[in-house]
Amino acid sequence: MVLAIAQKAPLIDWHALAPEITLASVAILVLIFDLFLKKSSSWRSSNLAAIGILVAMIPVITLAIDGTNRSLFGGAYVVDNFALAFKAFFLVGAYLVVLIGADYIREGDYFQSEFWFLLLVSVLGMSAIASSRDLISIFVSLETITIPTFVMAGWARRDLKSNEAAMKFYLIGVMSSAVMLYGMSFIAGMSGSTLLSDIEQYFSQSDVPVLASVAIILTIVGFAFKISAVPFHQWVPDTYEGAPTPVTAYLSVLSKAGGFVGLIILLQYAFLPDSNIWKVVVYAMVVASLIVGNFTALKQTNIVRMLSYSAIAQGGFILLPLTFLGSDVAQVRESALQATIIYLSIYLLANIGAFACVIAVAKRTSSGDIDSYKGLGRREPFLAICMSIFLFSLAGVPPLAGWFAKFVMFRSVLDAGTMDAVVLGVIAVVASVVAFAYYANVVKKMWLEEPGPLEEVSKQAQSHGGLLVKPRGAISTTPAVKLAILICAIGTVVLGVLPGIVAKIGELITLAS
Repeated sequence: MVLAIAQKAPLIDWHALAPEITLASVAILVLIFDLFLKKSSSWRSSNLAAIGILVAMIPVITLAIDGTNRSLFGGAYVVDNFALAFKAFFLVGAYLVVLIGADYIREGDYFQSEFWFLLLVSVLGMSAIASSRDLISIFVSLETITIPTFVMAGWARRDLKSNEAAMKFYLIGVMSSAVMLYGMSFIAGMSGSTLLSDIEQYFSQSDVPVLASVAIILTIVGFAFKISAVPFHQWVPDTYEGAPTPVTAYLSVLSKAGGFVGLIILLQYAFLPDSNIWKVVVYAMVVASLIVGNFTALKQTNIVRMLSYSAIAQGGFILLPLTFLGSDVAQVRESALQATIIYLSIYLLANIGAFACVIAVAKRTSSGDIDSYKGLGRREPFLAICMSIFLFSLAGVPPLAGWFAKFVMFRSVLDAGTMDAVVLGVIAVVASVVAFAYYANVVKKMWLEEPGPLEEVSKQAQSHGGLLVKPRGAISTTPAVKLAILICAIGTVVLGVLPGIVAKIGELITLAS
């Protein structure tokens, strides 16, 4: 009897699951250590979180060196080049968020160990979604990413704006999950399986009912909330402004990227045969995101709200190549996948770096108003130089990494070669010009305008509701934040001068496709 049970027990590849096991173990350790540490020492939980993230990177590297594609749980969980590339992406981004948020959380009136526990759990969901090849595992992973962020957005519990941010984020997030699950339930019911490979075979048939196409649209709409694509972006500006700034950086890059990864997996491994249906939906979201995000960002006076609308527009640029993922030409599909991963990787460095600079500047001015950046080049040349690098990279100015992100994005348009691709490319060009205008406006204020008194700037910020942190006066940038800024700035410059490095990462996806 014992032998029979042992024979039926599934074989588990512990090496393949090592990144997730490490993150889960460290998250539990953060909570346990908090019970034994004095309150004055609880900031050490951020150190433990950072070490845990770096340790989780070790099995990702060893799995990449091994080079073997691993399939677990009947094909529902796969570890291949695609999954490993995104796992590394999420871990690097999470480490940078810990760096910029460690002192912010410690100095503010925040619970600390609980915050890092929630962050690690969310990163665990990101690592899992990269390997998910089943509707159930995708949904569970996505909710593991999202649910902790509902709480993190309202972490400034005595700030009404933070409370409002969390409530809006929660209500819209729950609604999007319901819409997505509704669509997934139809797909699973009609195909008779939750495995993406079985669903792809189902959609390959010639007699697929119209309801199946409706189910695909509902599922994609659910993901549109997660990636803040227009017209499902209403929660973004208020949530980004009200949440603690490190949480905003996390939401604008990593949480958004988790949604993109889940969407890519579904389009590539399940919905590809029915691409004529979802291509129209994705196309419309790209156009709307580029137009609304960029033109609304142009009018903002608060740096966080400007970056929030910028994130919506950048999401449109990231989503653009996926419009061509349903092409019958393999080269076009490969180009689209490469463009997406490359753009995400470069966007990670530039956006997290920009928010790190926002945190540092806010400590000096107690302001989130764009006018508070006047004369920053004279007061704080290091921050001004790095902020200029990040903003110009987001704008796609050579030789910074953003130019290569824009290049591969437009290359995917040329590879598609269709009339609708050309129209999309023209819209993207106009959107890029508009984006340059509002990014350059901040740079102009930093280098060409006279600085104002800190006291006056602080009063102005409070009248605009732009207060990001408690007024602390002019203090030096903490080593952790400075390290994060340096890593992002160096990475942005190096990847712009040597784009072949990030291009190689993009090739890993095509090897796994």
